[in-house]
Amino acid sequence: MKDLIIIGAGPIGLACGIEAKKNNLDYLIIDKGMLVNSIFNYPVNTTFFSTSDKLEIGNIPFISHSVKPTRTEALEYYRRVCDTWQLNLSLYNEVNEIIKEEKHFELKTSEGILNSKKIVICTGFYDIPYMLNIPGEDKNKVLHYYNESHPYYKMDIAIVGAGNSAVDVALDTFRKGAKSVTMIIREKEIGKNIKYWVRPDIINRIENNEINVFYESIITEIKDKSIIINNKEGSIEVDNDFVLAMTGYQPNYEILENLGVEILKDEFKTPFFNEETMETNVEGVFLAGVICGGLKTNKWFIENSRDHSEKIISQITKT
Repeated sequence: MKDLIIIGAGPIGLACGIEAKKNNLDYLIIDKGMLVNSIFNYPVNTTFFSTSDKLEIGNIPFISHSVKPTRTEALEYYRRVCDTWQLNLSLYNEVNEIIKEEKHFELKTSEGILNSKKIVICTGFYDIPYMLNIPGEDKNKVLHYYNESHPYYKMDIAIVGAGNSAVDVALDTFRKGAKSVTMIIREKEIGKNIKYWVRPDIINRIENNEINVFYESIITEIKDKSIIINNKEGSIEVDNDFVLAMTGYQPNYEILENLGVEILKDEFKTPFFNEETMETNVEGVFLAGVICGGLKTNKWFIENSRDHSEKIISQITKT
């Protein structure tokens, strides 16, 4: 019987583990994937928006070559955090079901059954992409994650979306030798929230016809060597080798709903939790990190949710 099981081995899950260890709790951090799985899935050349000090946890200095660290530096840093604190990890061990017993929780995982008095859910949002739900989406040419530009050299690329990720992918593949880059956007224009130093770049590329764009349009079908785009002018078939669907991601609501965590009826489907303790309406179930924002995935980051771990462990040790 563990005192605490933390579901999610991202930076905030690690922070919860550190606080649990500092308070002599018998804890375990469990994840269906690798350590900081979401950061690993960032594009290989990613540079964080934040400075390294704002990504620090556990009083371990994050030293980077530049003011803003890279993905590679972050992966190395969080490995070092785990080694320094000797955190208890169970990686590549998926939680399939959680059963609430009278005074504890039973977790059925891919490696067996675990029991814990309390649980923290900090599963982030990067594992479940929004699907297009159209014919052909199951083809290997369709990807919901972007790693690097090299595979798309001399290829006809279609990018779905108008946010920062879509714009970054369009510019990167264009500059690294894609045969053609076509953006398919539901809205009338490029997203308003695009990084201010990037927005003029993508608009200039579009106006110069270097990057193609279909506004107020959707893809209705994906074929082996083309896609069908539909808008108010009708349907058009465009040559295509790869579809990069940068449509965003969503939290794991299934795990919350199965536990009986209340989901507020607001536009962001925000899970209910006490902001002072991070405890949900289900006694013994706590939330931490990005998942606290529901569909508003740009509300919580590593930088502003590191203190969730302190609130949670403080409440657990009180009881």
